[in-house]
Amino acid sequence: MSLTAKQLLDSITAEIGHSAILQGEQVEPRYAVDWSRENPCLPDVVFRPNSTEAVSTILRLCNQSRQPLVVQGGLTGLAGGATPQTGEWVLSLERLQGVVELDAESMTLTARAGTPLETLQLAAREAGFMLPLDLGARGSCTIGGNIATNAGGNQVIQYGMTRSLVLGLEVVMADGTIIASRNKLLKNNTGFDLKHLFIGSEGSLGVVTEAILRLFPATSSRTSALCAMTNFSDVIALLKSMKKKLPVISAFEAMWANYYRYAVDEVKHRRDPFGQHHNFYVLLESEGNETDKDEARFQQALFEELEAGRIADAVIASSVQDRQDFWAIRDAVGEILRMVKYEANFDIGIPLNQTESCIREIEQELQREFGNLFLLIFGHIGDGNLHLIATTGKREDTRRIYDIVYRITGAHQGGVAAEHGIGMLKKPWLHLSRSPEEIVLMQTLKSALDPNHILNPGRVIGRA
Repeated sequence: MSLTAKQLLDSITAEIGHSAILQGEQVEPRYAVDWSRENPCLPDVVFRPNSTEAVSTILRLCNQSRQPLVVQGGLTGLAGGATPQTGEWVLSLERLQGVVELDAESMTLTARAGTPLETLQLAAREAGFMLPLDLGARGSCTIGGNIATNAGGNQVIQYGMTRSLVLGLEVVMADGTIIASRNKLLKNNTGFDLKHLFIGSEGSLGVVTEAILRLFPATSSRTSALCAMTNFSDVIALLKSMKKKLPVISAFEAMWANYYRYAVDEVKHRRDPFGQHHNFYVLLESEGNETDKDEARFQQALFEELEAGRIADAVIASSVQDRQDFWAIRDAVGEILRMVKYEANFDIGIPLNQTESCIREIEQELQREFGNLFLLIFGHIGDGNLHLIATTGKREDTRRIYDIVYRITGAHQGGVAAEHGIGMLKKPWLHLSRSPEEIVLMQTLKSALDPNHILNPGRVIGRA
């Protein structure tokens, strides 16, 4: 560590104390890489502040010395955005936890950025409300990271992305300035809505330290079914039909046969409720407040789809365990990723009217290029978000797989990142989804809010 770096660390230590800082042998390997597992780099220093004021002090002094920082939450990202680069110190928000307030009248929940999403879901549920943001990493991802990446998840089809659930934010700017915009109002047109600068900016414009989230009344009934389909056109037809027949569709998860069979046959404790194989599977859920009527309406809707021939077979959950079994298949991806080597992991968005042709083109080109291709496809089809896992078992093929899939996705007016962000790993393909003018504007915002480029430098965009 250089003399200048040591002097900076001494200055920060004098203000926030030794207990909030790890260095040298104290730094655990978990700080070296996010869930992408790509390019790990163990940082020299990790800051673990437990207050907004401490975050402000760290940023102010690092900005003065032009010391770059990477912000870390739950490290569940897949884009390399939280993985340190050489020379960067880590700003971990893992100690900045807790529910600050649950306002039942305003139906809002205020929480510190390092709080795990599942903790907030439970707090809302205990108070008779629902926080509809939900994703497989709920137990380890943090609300600050969810906001920084504008996370999506399982219920976007009904409630929207994270952006739709955020009413107010407290943010620390690169120079240490604290911006406290603790809005609870659904309607507030008093000037620029500054929170949107930081939601989805992946920590490159400011560090979110606290958030006010919108809650919804808890529903009393939830009906779930696993449907088997023959054609992708039937999957889309089912989505359209269910939107008309059911008051609320809270989840519509599609799984291609390649993903479903691998999840059932290769991952432990997954049970296939069907007696034969099918081409597509849909996990469908609806919510309401009239249990008997909701169940009857749900069953009738599925019966009509079976009669119309759009569904080949269906199993309705008759217990909480049945529902958990359905979701265990869909959420098997976490275990699958630990089983697969040198995978290209995709989180793409495709317009629904182009999804079938886009996926067909991707499959055909990958199979022409690679003779030993392993490919799994699944996703939140109700909002146009698909996940692909592809590998040949060879690291040297990964870049070519990314090039092919992203090029075809861009040609079909799709997005190279639907919910996990750009980070470091997807930056080479950002131009396929954003125009040169948009990228220049992003760079202008970065230079204006972080002129010394100390916050997550190199993520999402490069320097202008």
